Amino acid sequence: MKRLLALALLALVATASGSGHAASAKQCLAPFEIGSGFKTDFCRHLVPLSQFQAGGPGKDGIPALDHPRFARAAAIGWLAPREPVIELAIGRDVRAYPLQILIWHEIVNDRVGGVPVAVTFCPLCNTAIAFDRNVRRRTLSFGTTGNVRNSDLVMYDRQTES
Repeated sequence: MKRLLALALLALVATASGSGHAASAKQCLAPFEIGSGFKTDFCRHLVPLSQFQAGGPGKDGIPALDHPRFARAAAIGWLAPREPVIELAIGRDVRAYPLQILIWHEIVNDRVGGVPVAVTFCPLCNTAIAFDRNVRRRTLSFGTTGNVRNSDLVMYDRQTES
């Protein structure tokens, strides 16, 4: 399988701590489309909430993959030889995430080389990023919010809903 994309493992910067902007109780409420189904404290944010918009399906309407199964490339008959994939290598552990699967799931919560990672792909902007899921001595898992910012996937962590 030809390697088309390679990603460096990036450290996740937790935005849960927010910017500390002072706001009245009324300003803390997110627009219905953004805040629907979340227990998030919308008073704490780094990006103006007006920059977010509904992107189609709601919260987890595009289901993340939480326990992906892998096979050796030679054993996979449905993947074309020049199929675009996201490659992630940590130490000697190398994984390929086919875009034809990520288009439908956008987020994979996985463990590569012993490191818990979130591999993300945004079909709207054709961008992939891998994150370390360890934040402040806690392993988080991620899902899709159903919202976009500048046509980019917006995810949330399931533990704090930030």
